Amino acid sequence: QVQLVESGGGSEQPGGSLRLSCAASGDIHNGYIMGWYRQAPGSKREFIASITGDGVVSLARFVEGRFTISKDNAKDTIYLQMNSLKPEDTAVYLCNAKYTFYSFWGQGTQVTVAS
Repeated sequence: QVQLVESGGGSEQPGGSLRLSCAASGDIHNGYIMGWYRQAPGSKREFIASITGDGVVSLARFVEGRFTISKDNAKDTIYLQMNSLKPEDTAVYLCNAKYTFYSFWGQGTQVTVAS
């Protein structure tokens, strides 16, 4: 089992920045691909970014250079730096850890972007 705890969400004005954190514990190891997803009310969950244990990054196209994913292996923590936030970025942001057929999710953290 892997436990994931997100933090760092909140309310921000358009154009602002937030940094989300996801701390992993339990049976986490370098073979896991960790990533961020988001889900807005009435919408499907969508992929944002992922990072492998070796640091290989994948990004969704809508990120457009505004979001950056990073990882601190010593802390088993990944981060999502979000800049130039837009109202359409409002959603619950969820952390995911995948390894073979295993997939674990955090409880999510709310991000609200509004004037």
